[in-house]
Amino acid sequence: MTMTSKTVTLASLSRQTGLAVLDHLERSVSIPVVDGLQAQGDLIVVPHSLVASAVTFWQSAVFKQVPPKGIELLRGEAGGNPHTLVGDPGTVRWTTQVYDSDFLAIGVFEASAVAYLLHPEHGASGCAPGTYVVRRQREQEGRRARLVAD
Repeated sequence: MTMTSKTVTLASLSRQTGLAVLDHLERSVSIPVVDGLQAQGDLIVVPHSLVASAVTFWQSAVFKQVPPKGIELLRGEAGGNPHTLVGDPGTVRWTTQVYDSDFLAIGVFEASAVAYLLHPEHGASGCAPGTYVVRRQREQEGRRARLVAD
């Protein structure tokens, strides 16, 4: 299935990746595509241009093509559900070889077509073509900050 050839739904993305989603999610709704910030549980996807002063690539960073079945970016606390990056063949590249002065970046992806972030509990969201930083989310509790646990 080529995701750009028809409307992408949670059901079609789940079939493509083999990743089952929880029953409470509506599988027939089209997945929204956003070109800005988007959060999914303990992750936040940020356009690189918004954090370019804090997140840089290693000089010799190697980007890997994201396969059609996707690539797991992060698994929730205690072996929970995975956040999976998915895209059409040859359209999404991923690297973990980045430096983040805030120590929140998991990696960066470049998409020449829509890329999708899929999670069994949260569903999916689409990222318009561009370069994005995938970061852990943190929350403030009093004077202490901690990573969001999903």
